[in-house]
Amino acid sequence: MVFSILQRLGQMVFVLFGISALVFLIFFATPGSDPAARIAGRNAAQETVQAIRKDFGFDRPLPVQYAIMMKKLFVSRDLTSFVNRGLEVVPQVMRAAPITLSLVFGAAILWVVGSIAVGVLAAMTRDTIIDKGLMILALIGVSMPVFWLGELLNLVSQSRFHDSFLFSWVPGLGYKPFFDGPWLWFKTLVIPWFTLAALYIGIYGRVLRANLVETYQEDYIRTARAKGLSPSRVMLRHALRMSLIPFVTMFGMDFGVLVGGAALLTEVVFGLNGVGRLTYQAMLNLDLPMILATVMYASFFVVVTNALVDILYVVIDPRVRGN
Repeated sequence: MVFSILQRLGQMVFVLFGISALVFLIFFATPGSDPAARIAGRNAAQETVQAIRKDFGFDRPLPVQYAIMMKKLFVSRDLTSFVNRGLEVVPQVMRAAPITLSLVFGAAILWVVGSIAVGVLAAMTRDTIIDKGLMILALIGVSMPVFWLGELLNLVSQSRFHDSFLFSWVPGLGYKPFFDGPWLWFKTLVIPWFTLAALYIGIYGRVLRANLVETYQEDYIRTARAKGLSPSRVMLRHALRMSLIPFVTMFGMDFGVLVGGAALLTEVVFGLNGVGRLTYQAMLNLDLPMILATVMYASFFVVVTNALVDILYVVIDPRVRGN
């Protein structure tokens, strides 16, 4: 077990190294991409470009440039923006990370609980009006774009009906830190949570329902029924447990990507200055250090989440434990 964990940690370090090297080479070694010229701006004099190249160390060999940038990013943590001179990128990412984490963690709880409830109930009432109704609702959730649903909820809660008793409790757009008041933090994020979760409840609910229906055809389910186990026990103890394997795989990928910045549209609609918005602004400005910092942040969460999924497989599936 210890060896497996150490092996997984080694793989994580290798993957992160590969991602950092790839991002660095894309922006610094691609023919025609001169970071010094980008920093100097359009129509800059060659003397200015040369001075910037020397100042930032762009005249040194690529391996040296990579080592210096990684040292500044991970060791000294004083890597500065190319666009906003003197602005350190690591503190910017650290300030944005709690916003994105708060958004994604809350939405993940909603979509996991909601999709399991939808999938289980639909599978247990297969081919009934309840099953068909839930699948229609799930399809509607999948079909609604996040930005459209977010703008619609903003229109209702922030404008048209804000003064009514239903939405008078909704605070203005933006993020309120948890330690400034947990209740205010919750009220700020509850509508963004629902907006982000609606899509995934639809997707995961439909996938789980299909997996449960397929699992119910397996021999071990027939054996459990023949032993006289109650339908709820057969569902929760046997069918659901095995059907969660693809569910967990999907969750690992989606959660890691969202924490890494894929919740951009939700952040923009609700005025949340999270990692997705920070990455988008860095891409617009071609701020290479900021892009590198946010990509490494996103990669870390994707790799860690998938490592946790591998560990969770052992808990869910006894066959993996046996291997």
